[in-house]
Amino acid sequence: MQVYLKTLGCRLNEAEIESWSKGYQSKGHHIVTRPENADLLVVNTCAVTQEAVKKSRQIIRRTHRQNPQAKLVVSGCYASLDNHLQQDIDSIDLIVSNKDKDQLVDISLKELDLNTTPSAYTQPGESAIFQRGRNRAFIKIQDGCRYRCTYCIVTIARGNERSRSASDIIDEINALHDKGVQEIVLTGVHVGGYGSDIQSSLYELIKMILAETNIPRIRLASVEPWDLPEPFFTLFSNKRLMPHMHLPLQSGDDDVLKRMARRCKTRDFAKLIEQARQQVEGFNLTTDIIVGFPGETEHEWQRSYDFIKKVGFSHIHIFTYSARAGTKAATLPNPVDKQIQKQRSQQLHKLAQSMRQDFIKQHLGQTRPVLWEMKDEQDKWYGYTDNYIRVESDKSQSRPLENNITNVTLTGVSDDASNAIVSFN
Repeated sequence: MQVYLKTLGCRLNEAEIESWSKGYQSKGHHIVTRPENADLLVVNTCAVTQEAVKKSRQIIRRTHRQNPQAKLVVSGCYASLDNHLQQDIDSIDLIVSNKDKDQLVDISLKELDLNTTPSAYTQPGESAIFQRGRNRAFIKIQDGCRYRCTYCIVTIARGNERSRSASDIIDEINALHDKGVQEIVLTGVHVGGYGSDIQSSLYELIKMILAETNIPRIRLASVEPWDLPEPFFTLFSNKRLMPHMHLPLQSGDDDVLKRMARRCKTRDFAKLIEQARQQVEGFNLTTDIIVGFPGETEHEWQRSYDFIKKVGFSHIHIFTYSARAGTKAATLPNPVDKQIQKQRSQQLHKLAQSMRQDFIKQHLGQTRPVLWEMKDEQDKWYGYTDNYIRVESDKSQSRPLENNITNVTLTGVSDDASNAIVSFN
């Protein structure tokens, strides 16, 4: 059987379809890159914003149109939240909720009567990571979240925290490394909450991964700043743990953070980042910011903007707030005018671009390891440094570099100011 997998949204969704890919292949089925070639279509949806809901519906319909004869399975946060989805889009053959998505492969084969004897059961095909042109793998370490930030629908869709065993995670990492994967990203809904249900912690998990695997590069997906214990940054003395973290701030104003039900005040965040930069050489900090949260006054916005500028980030995911039915934030008074939201978003984008350029310039002249990912039509190669600066080679390189790690010197900034230009040592 030919299976097509499609996702949108977070890195956790990416990790899940990689897991499904391996699951289908382990049963002798084949992963294809075009929906029109598939017998089974699987779509992993997102519901983090109203725009994500709209895109999820569009992707479901478009995927079906591309191959109306194939069976269509839908999962993910949007599919778990909308009880009428299958009635609204009657082309869906099966919905697998988030609570059952770890068994999606078996459920789909059984419920859709697809569990036929495959042509090559004994040897699964090549890893989906390489089929999809990926140079890193996302490792799902947990699901669910025990906190309830007022704007977040995902924690409702994903349910309570559930951690994978460390042994399962380590086995998956070692299997991926054996297939040539050089970098893994630990991901989940609440990564910092790992172990809350199994008497462990993210700190302990990372120590075990460092001790029981040899994979060269380990990264962390988004981690809530309040989840990091005092000795956490000592882990980075092992150079296999990449010196980059995505710590979501959401707002630089304490009053707004309180309305969001965030558990970290700005002074605590600033102290944490100061500690990280003192202990981790070349530490790169990226974040999320929500613009125009209900009740955000001009004074609150200016305080937020000033704090963001003071801390400094190499990249910001900027979200313009939109009400999401089912969240507490959707009931808050004093919504911010859309034109004001747009102005603040533009202001923050301009600041973020400036901070990104500043971060790259701070590293010019340095030598750093790069994992090369792809090349363009002019034979220029692109990849990422250990601290997650995207780089491009200074000239065409005919030698094969994909999935190799080499030391390079950062020599300049690209014309569009998005990449560092590097020369080979």
